[in-house]
Amino acid sequence: MTLIKSISGIRGTIGGHPGEGLSPLDIVKFTAAYAVWAKENTQKERITVVVGRDARISGPMVDKMVVGTLMGSGVDVINLGLSTTPTTELAVTMEKADGGIILTASHNPKQWNALKLLNNQGEFLSAADGEKILKIADAEEFAFAEVDDLGSVKQDDSYLQKHIDHVCGLGLVDVEAIKGANFTVALDCVNSTGGMYLPPLLKALGVKNVMELYCEANGQFPHNPEPLPENLTEISAMIKDKKADVGFVVDPDVDRLAIVNEDGSMFGEEYTLVAVSDYVLSQTKGNTVSNLSSTRALRDVTVKNGGSYSAAAVGEVNVVNKMKETNAVIGGEGNGGIIYPASHYGRDALVGIGLFLTLLAKSGKSCSALRATYPGYFISKNKIQLTPALDVDNILADMKAKYSHEQVNDIDGVKIDFPDRWVHLRKSNTEPIIRIYSEAPTDAEADELAQKIIADIKEVAGI
Repeated sequence: MTLIKSISGIRGTIGGHPGEGLSPLDIVKFTAAYAVWAKENTQKERITVVVGRDARISGPMVDKMVVGTLMGSGVDVINLGLSTTPTTELAVTMEKADGGIILTASHNPKQWNALKLLNNQGEFLSAADGEKILKIADAEEFAFAEVDDLGSVKQDDSYLQKHIDHVCGLGLVDVEAIKGANFTVALDCVNSTGGMYLPPLLKALGVKNVMELYCEANGQFPHNPEPLPENLTEISAMIKDKKADVGFVVDPDVDRLAIVNEDGSMFGEEYTLVAVSDYVLSQTKGNTVSNLSSTRALRDVTVKNGGSYSAAAVGEVNVVNKMKETNAVIGGEGNGGIIYPASHYGRDALVGIGLFLTLLAKSGKSCSALRATYPGYFISKNKIQLTPALDVDNILADMKAKYSHEQVNDIDGVKIDFPDRWVHLRKSNTEPIIRIYSEAPTDAEADELAQKIIADIKEVAGI
């Protein structure tokens, strides 16, 4: 059993004793703490919170606990039922609600669930706000409403269509161009809510030929739900067999978008953001942001289009803050997360699909030919296990000093930029390891750089 309480929410495996897994008692305690914080944050005694969930099989149980606890805290609830993370974020702003809770463990396997917490802007909480909620929960500093003050609940299933209409209405989404391209599109929605949202989205975008794989929202994930190449062999084979023009794969809560080329090869999760950004920047001059562990190709296309690129610490809230600070017109994360401020400040696979299909239609190229127009980089992801007695912060400081003659960024671990490659070292928040992400012009060079840095870490750590 696992329970992880962090500033971004609470997540864990279903079952077990309270405090060991995501038990009903833990769900109630954390939801009640969030209700206290939301009231303090908005300075309102009576507030409204939007709740949505992905299709995982524990969802109905967690939903009932969360909604009931909010009502018991005197909070009015707008319950979207089966939804997506970006839909719930949009609903908070459209309803002018005071917050939102998304019940999803994102790409984690079926035994996991989580509460992702939103503020009244439909955005993930700051670290400071997350800390406040953790303290309220730990101290159990909450009281529940008396009978005449209980909250109400309203079921609202209109946001599927509202989200689709929103995407089709974006200025840079060209429905006529997409329709005219007559694409055949394949989908893998891992039997979660993407299966409810993406087929009607594609229809609204003018795509007549859609091949659906695992689009039943029953929570029975047919493969590891993280949209990585090793988990996408079935859709890859289907695309080659049935001659689709492009494939889209989403995670269970539909905030990450992976793309598969017409030949079954991977467009590359890192390059979802690169391609969409290139299109947005060609139409809207401005700046971009991604996190420190994302591909340098985004910087390259930004500079090509006359903009300025900035790197943020890892974590969606950090990327969003940096985007606001730099007035970025597009940004996100290298895991297929598109954040398009003209829509909203949250990763949104539906927005990503609308923008990418417009780019693909206007380019006149095949998906693989489009991918070949972008700078080619390869990322290697590694980690080094440390004993708990070792001071990871000291090791990272020693590595920063060792490479002080290079361009070093230490806002989140240590990132060392070389002329045509980089390496990013971060300590894990949950285990004694250092994560090592490296990028270079070839797979072999990325791996070679990672191994060199691992050897350096062992040397400075004396292991």
